[in-house]
Amino acid sequence: MRHTQSVADPRMRFGVREVVVAASMIALAAAIFASGPQPQDPSYHAFADTRMIAGIPNALDVASNLAFAIVGFWGLFVVRTLPQGERWPFALLFLGVTLTTFGSAYYHLAPDNGRLVWDRLPMTVGFVGIAAALLAERVSPRAAVRAVGPLVLLGLTSVFYWNYTEMAGAGDLRLYMVVKFGSLLLVLVLLAAYPARYSGSWYYVAAIALYAVASVLESFDRLVLTTTGGVVSGHTLKHVVAAGGVALLVLMLRARRPLAP
Repeated sequence: MRHTQSVADPRMRFGVREVVVAASMIALAAAIFASGPQPQDPSYHAFADTRMIAGIPNALDVASNLAFAIVGFWGLFVVRTLPQGERWPFALLFLGVTLTTFGSAYYHLAPDNGRLVWDRLPMTVGFVGIAAALLAERVSPRAAVRAVGPLVLLGLTSVFYWNYTEMAGAGDLRLYMVVKFGSLLLVLVLLAAYPARYSGSWYYVAAIALYAVASVLESFDRLVLTTTGGVVSGHTLKHVVAAGGVALLVLMLRARRPLAP
């Protein structure tokens, strides 16, 4: 009987790994909140490529969001083959990616803080989804079930809180930054701290690396447009590269195989 209890759910015990995960999240949140309130920079909405094509303003920034729809629907199709305990966290990830298509396209038609809310809301669902997926895969489906509700609520609250503070004249992005960067950090910590049950862990690292590249492209939006001779901007490429990172996760789900215990 003792042996049965020890192996029935060994990953649910609170030990060194859980301390490392908790300490990492607390340290990140403390570092972000120590920086003071972070309002949204108004210049963020001044994207480099404002060309109108076929009557659509900022056309390439709008149209490039189709990449999210493609990989999002592809992912939702693939998750049907996953074990029940892992199916819904990955579905949450791909649902967030799919909805980002519409939220981001709506925002880029006329960029401002009000529309940015609808861009960031589905993005937080995607961030929480990948964290929940790793919890289900590396820790246990039960851990993911316990965490996903509070995480989704925290993510949505962070966007509404930022919007509320902006309308009050004292914008504060810190909680949103905790959700965004905390989700990515959680993925890396879980990959490092818990043993893999499937092959293909490198796909996660590659996907996060592509997201980092996408963020760099976003930061150099105008420079990329100038460098390419006005063909494509950094922000347009950001959408495509970030969607490529999600595509890697879909490929992982198709290619991975269970590892020996």
